[in-house]
Amino acid sequence: MTEYVVLIAGDEDNWWTDMTEEQRAHAYAEHGRFSTELERRGHTVTGGAELHRSSEARSIPTGGGRPTEGPFVETTEQIGGFYMVETDDLDDLLECCQILAKLGDGIEVRRTVAADERAS
Repeated sequence: MTEYVVLIAGDEDNWWTDMTEEQRAHAYAEHGRFSTELERRGHTVTGGAELHRSSEARSIPTGGGRPTEGPFVETTEQIGGFYMVETDDLDDLLECCQILAKLGDGIEVRRTVAADERAS
């Protein structure tokens, strides 16, 4: 099986902070439905997490140096969470990701570099 990371990117200032408790509960339920659907279709979730706000991030500049507060770059969209998924069917994984995209976030799916692909 191939491992992919499903990155969830959105505008953290206008999405989670402005949601009502009911909207937030619905969003969490949809994440649960996403996980259930992945399992039902034979994909394996191997990890993942919701991330705290980007304002809590610490970044180290290219080449090293003193860590700074906040995200590496300033953008309106930030990574808010991720799933690690093993699958042999990328097209079906992308179809399942429509569940998350319909919540209003952008989704990026990327294949991870397997141990046997790394340069020795």
